[in-house]
Amino acid sequence: MNGREPAERSDRGHRSVPHTADLRVEAWAPTAQGCIGELVHAVVGSFADLSGARIVGERSCTVLGVSDPDLLAGVLEEVIYRMDAAGELPAALALGPVRGLDGARSVEVRFRMADTATVALVGAVPKAVSLQGLELGRGPGGWTCAATVDV
Repeated sequence: MNGREPAERSDRGHRSVPHTADLRVEAWAPTAQGCIGELVHAVVGSFADLSGARIVGERSCTVLGVSDPDLLAGVLEEVIYRMDAAGELPAALALGPVRGLDGARSVEVRFRMADTATVALVGAVPKAVSLQGLELGRGPGGWTCAATVDV
């Protein structure tokens, strides 16, 4: 994450960083799946308070990409799509292992979805994932990832 690691941090977490007119988030965790989950939590938490939300069910999908950063973008795009198309936001999510096959990457995602009509909006709603500055990689302290979301 470009050397901007907090001096002391837990083994997993996330934070927003200053970015002109968009939302920039960074996350870290021991695994790639945990890192992606932390980033999704950061993005959703930036604009929605899910504490009083009504859970409407579970949804699952397979996200494909040609690289780990592509998987990160794909999961975030799925969150934005489900919000726009179905009026649902992930209250929780679980990711299977990241798998590789013939140069492609995939991850199974299970969302526990909340009805957006029962969510309190607390910030700007994301519209798209920027493909610039996407990061997902393993380092000496675990996995880190970052993304910029257009709001």
